[in-house]
Formats: sequence, C-alpha cells, structure tokens
Amino acid sequence: MSTLKRFAAVLAAGVLALTGCSLEDAAAGDTVRVVVGYQSKTINTVTAGTLLRAQGYLEQRLAQLTEDGGPAYEVEWQDYDTGAPITAQMVAEKIDIGSMGDYPLLINGSRTQANERSRTEFLSVTGYNPKGALNMVVVPPDSPANGLPDLAGKKISASVGSAGHGTLVQALSRAGIDPAGGVEVLNQQPQVGASALESGQVSALSQFVAWPGLLVFQDKAKLLYDGAELNVPTFHGVVARKDYTAQHPEVVDAFLQAQLDATEFLWREPLEASRIVAEGSGLPQEVVYLYNGPGGTSFDTTLKPSLLAAFKDDVRYLKSIGDFADLDTDAFADDRLIRAAFAARGQNYDEALGDTANHTSGSGTELWLDGQNTTQPAGDPTGLLRAVKGARAQGKSIRATYIVDSELGTRWFADKAVWLRDGDTYLAFTTPAAAGRHRQAHPTAQPVGYDRAVAEVRL
Repeated sequence: MSTLKRFAAVLAAGVLALTGCSLEDAAAGDTVRVVVGYQSKTINTVTAGTLLRAQGYLEQRLAQLTEDGGPAYEVEWQDYDTGAPITAQMVAEKIDIGSMGDYPLLINGSRTQANERSRTEFLSVTGYNPKGALNMVVVPPDSPANGLPDLAGKKISASVGSAGHGTLVQALSRAGIDPAGGVEVLNQQPQVGASALESGQVSALSQFVAWPGLLVFQDKAKLLYDGAELNVPTFHGVVARKDYTAQHPEVVDAFLQAQLDATEFLWREPLEASRIVAEGSGLPQEVVYLYNGPGGTSFDTTLKPSLLAAFKDDVRYLKSIGDFADLDTDAFADDRLIRAAFAARGQNYDEALGDTANHTSGSGTELWLDGQNTTQPAGDPTGLLRAVKGARAQGKSIRATYIVDSELGTRWFADKAVWLRDGDTYLAFTTPAAAGRHRQAHPTAQPVGYDRAVAEVRL
C-alpha cells in the first residue's frame, strides 16, 4: 500500500471510529461526492483551482483510493468570480472545499461558525505576496491622476469585502482620505467594475489579480497604486467544512496532496502552467505568466506566521465596514492536515514553513519572443532593454516583456512600467509614485519612455 493510501486509511479510521462507523461501511456506501468552489480567473488560487482541475490531480488521487478498496468518488467543480458566492454556498452546505483571498477567508470563517455543519477551517495557503502586490488600483489610460490623493471625492469600483477592497481601504487611510466618506465605493463584481472603468462611470478600480494586470495589458487602464506600498502580506487559501472533513477525511487529504502536486508542477514549469491556466480561465497567457511566473506570486501551501499575523490584523478592517462577527483566527487556521500531507510525502513542513523564497523557476526579468516556448532571462532592467533592442534589430516579434520593480519588487510588464535613466543605468517602476520616490533620493535620474529607452540603451 502506498504512503498516501496508508495515511488516508489511518486518518479515515480514526474519524470513523468516533462516529461509530467502519471503513467497510464507508466503502460499501454510495459514491462519495465532493464539491469544490474555485475562481478560475484568480491566479493566486490556481493550485487549488484552475491548474489543479486541468491537471486532474485530485481525481487521480481519489482514483488511487478507490483502487485500494475504497468507494467511488465524484468531483464537482464550481467556478465563481469572487469568494463571496463560495462562502454563501458553504453556509448552505452546498460546497465542501473552497479557495479565496485573505479578507474573504475571514468573512467565510465568520459567517460559517454559527452552524456546526457549515463551520469551516482554513487549511492551507495557495499563493501569497509578502508586501501585498497582488492587489492594485488602476485608472483609465487618459486619467490625470498620479496618486491616490487625486481620487478624493471620486467613484471607485471594488468588490466590497474582497482583498482588493481591503487594500483600497488601507491605502486611502494612509493617504489621509476617509475610506467611508472621502470617496464613493461602488460594490461591483470585477468584470462589472472593469466595464464601469472603461465607460467612464468610475474614476478607478481596486481589485485583486488578475484584473489589474489584465486591464493594463489590454491598454484599458494604467496602474495608479501598487499594493506593495502597504508592505502588508496578502494571500489566498483553502477552506473546508469541518463536517465534511469529519465524514470524508481521505478526500480532504487527497485535495491537499493534489494541491501540493499542482504547486510543485508550477514551480518546475511556470510557462507551461500559465498556458494551462490561460486555457482554463480564458485569460491571456501573458497576463497569467505575469503572476505565476518567476518573481510573481509565491506559491506555498504553508500557514506562515507572517501571513497569520496579517490575517489577524485584517479583522480590524472587516469590523470597520460592519457585518462581521468575531472570529478566533488562531482556531480557524489549522495546519494539522497540511502538516500530515507533508509527512505523508516524506517532506519537512517546519522547514517549508520557515522558507520564504519564491520557488518558481526562472528569472523575474524576462523577454518572451513570439513563437517561443521558453523565455529569455535578463539580469536587470538595463539588460532587458538591451535584449529587446537586439530582438527588434533582428526583426523578431516580441510577445511580452517583464521586469521587477526597482523599489517594491513587484513583477510587471516592462512596456507598461515607468522608466528612469541615471547615466547608463535604467530603472523600471510599477507606478509614477514609486518612480517619484526614487527621483527624490536620486536627483540625477530622469524620466524616459520605454521605446526611447530601448532606442538609447547601449548594446
């Protein structure tokens, strides 16, 4: 018997003993069904959603259990745009496992606690950014706004209660703008907000990945505020109903094992993973690769202390917008099952817990030529400009270029970045504000457009 099968059998036996059932009874029953709620377009959750589904890792692991004498299993995947409807379905006991952002996770825990059958636990992380760069504020391409203060008194689209909304509230507060009265926030789903921004109904949109990158890539918006300026971790994670886990522990273990399978695949093959996710989500592969490529989202399943500390602090924000019952975050976040999943694979959870490296292979600064299945790494922004200049000179078509922000470390599209030149050195930034801070400390640095920088750089 494999390590996975032995672990699942032992775990299931322990839980079934408490309920007076036997493994034989469970195996003799009907097909075991698991309903998984996910967000295909939310790149930070792909290892528990889009990529996981496309690769069939969960179904493969459940099939192994069936082959070992267990019951048959059936997986139903339900796709949503935000975490809120997943939570509503979990409250109604219609979704068993779900993935969503940090603020929605808190709302999920709060709203499911009243009913023992719907009560959930936060079991694993899917992806995170240590500074908060996964949430951003964008404005129309022709907007005169150069920073958040320019949005005072304006209409801003956000999904209230989402990670993107949480970033907006914190960012406005730091900018000296009352999040409640200083702006008008329209509670809209991401795609509705995107249309509102394009039609001029709102002055800005604050959302989670991949919406800011998608709109900027499509030339429908420009980046105004990078969530990394908050320097507060943001993440997405997995929740499961405790009642379902008690009844079918082997399914939840198989899910966490499958999530680890998907995570390791993405680490090894980020470009291929981005192709798979693009097909499953309908997003452009260039946008997916912005986030799940090297230097983008840190895909890591462990419940790191830094993330849990930020998680606990986020409760203040939710209380500020009301409709949030108190939640014991220490009890809600339970790493016992993900620890067991690591142990079943012979891996050290505590070692992974303390590892903050981004394990996605490759370089964060890259040139992607059209028709190529690999990207060309560049050491720094100046090196990237040289690579682009060389490619253009050879008549090659460029599919996408990526840089890592020189101040905040955020991975971004090179041709959408704000560029500065200081002698023969070129620096790229996500926002005008970031570039402005650099210029204050380095007066010799001067603004330069992307195409001009490519033309001027010395080979």
